[in-house]
Amino acid sequence: MQLIDGKKISIQIQEQIALEVKQMLLAGKKQPHLAAVLVGNDGGSETYVANKIKTCEKVGFKSTLIRHPEYVTEEKLLQTVIDLNNNNDVDGFIVQLPLPRHINEQKVLETILPSKDVDGFHPINVGRMVLNLPCYVSATPYGIVQLLEKYNIQTSGKNCVVIGRSHIVGSPMSILMAKNTSLGNCTVTLCHSKTENLINHTKQADIIICALGSPEFLKADMVKEGVVVIDVGTTRVESTSAKNGFVLKGDVKFDEVAPKCSFITPVPGGVGPMTIASLLKNTLLAAKKEIYS
Repeated sequence: MQLIDGKKISIQIQEQIALEVKQMLLAGKKQPHLAAVLVGNDGGSETYVANKIKTCEKVGFKSTLIRHPEYVTEEKLLQTVIDLNNNNDVDGFIVQLPLPRHINEQKVLETILPSKDVDGFHPINVGRMVLNLPCYVSATPYGIVQLLEKYNIQTSGKNCVVIGRSHIVGSPMSILMAKNTSLGNCTVTLCHSKTENLINHTKQADIIICALGSPEFLKADMVKEGVVVIDVGTTRVESTSAKNGFVLKGDVKFDEVAPKCSFITPVPGGVGPMTIASLLKNTLLAAKKEIYS
């Protein structure tokens, strides 16, 4: 069993980005600028956005954080998005999800210019991904693809089971794994809450990508020997032994499943760091106008 070290790969990517930014600045080009819009005070979102800002500084990006209270009106949030669309200094930006219930999340996402949608959630970017056209791929799926590449994990002809069909991870991941590319060509089964006899699918899988948000859902009796397991889950579970009162749990019962795996991602330290690294790669592409000129 080999651990897939997302933290190590993320650092390598950040170093490459930092070098490229340094060369851009030496050539007199504009400093890449990533903005984030945060609504409310969700603990997970606060941590994630703080990590993004910290990493931006590390690679030489300019970063901006725009905060709104949880009770912000949809109209005001949409105006913030429009202002960022029109701000020529901002290369890309994200609106941190989830949003409060009174705000139409899809309407907000569709208001973002595709050329600044470095989270890859706009329907135009999703559609271009499906058609294998240049686009910003959602940060988490993009990060997973890079992990598979860095660890030389063979995907062509393999049976891949994706558990979870969210628009953020599961659905785009299933498309990427099935595409006719060097890191695709899998036979993909997309499983979800209505899938019957799930274990029949997972026991046949060469690669399992678990993106449910259900702590320790995937257990040893559900996988075969030699499987590659990518655990996308990061759920806060209360713990009296932890200083901050919680521990992060993945969707995989790691201690049980890991001995059966050829490769597996840990939680934390697996997919999570790659999400931020991928967001920065998309922002660099936006700054260089490589996708939308």
